[in-house]
Amino acid sequence: MVPMTSVMQNYGLLWTDPDGTPQASAGRYDKRSAKHRRTELKAVGCTRVEIVPVRPGEVPEPVS
Repeated sequence: MVPMTSVMQNYGLLWTDPDGTPQASAGRYDKRSAKHRRTELKAVGCTRVEIVPVRPGEVPEPVS
């Protein structure tokens, strides 16, 4: 029997602040936490909020 391995996928967020400044998360989230953070960002007026997959050690770059 072959043991099952699971790979945890991490996610980052990209968004535009209400003043128009592109931002990116420095932290990594699991999918559920990323969705929760996306909701929080939209609630304070951020736009273009995207959840993006990231690899270990990788930080998403803000898109201008």
